[in-house]
Amino acid sequence: MRIRFSPFAPVVILLALLGCARGPCVTIVGADGKPRATVAVEVANTGTQRELGLMYRKHLDENAGMIFVFPDAAHRDFWMHNTPISLDLIFADATARVMGIVANAEPFSDKLVGVEGDSEYVLEVNGGFCAKNAIKAGDRFDFSGFSPHTSE
Repeated sequence: MRIRFSPFAPVVILLALLGCARGPCVTIVGADGKPRATVAVEVANTGTQRELGLMYRKHLDENAGMIFVFPDAAHRDFWMHNTPISLDLIFADATARVMGIVANAEPFSDKLVGVEGDSEYVLEVNGGFCAKNAIKAGDRFDFSGFSPHTSE
């Protein structure tokens, strides 16, 4: 079996690594094995960090976000209480495979939003990020610069 790489693959990989040089990152990889986007993340891996999330933030840099790391896979619902910016929420299972996306979650809403199935990871990014980067169910997360396990 022979694997073919695009001539741009080394450039994409280098840019992803450089973007992560300063801290933890999640690269979202398509089913075809090609990186779709790399996100510099804050890691929420304790109950207190997950509870606060991105509430009260008025700005989130492009290609930045927060990865919620849970101790196990379970059905997860989120709300946008006290969150003034629109977010895309990307839900992934225990194998880091994207199960579904809640796009452009409404700021300040107390409505619970989630996807079908059990998620162990949820990545929050700016609203519209998934459409812009063609992210969809079946993609997967590659973690770098942090352990994708809870500290609890």
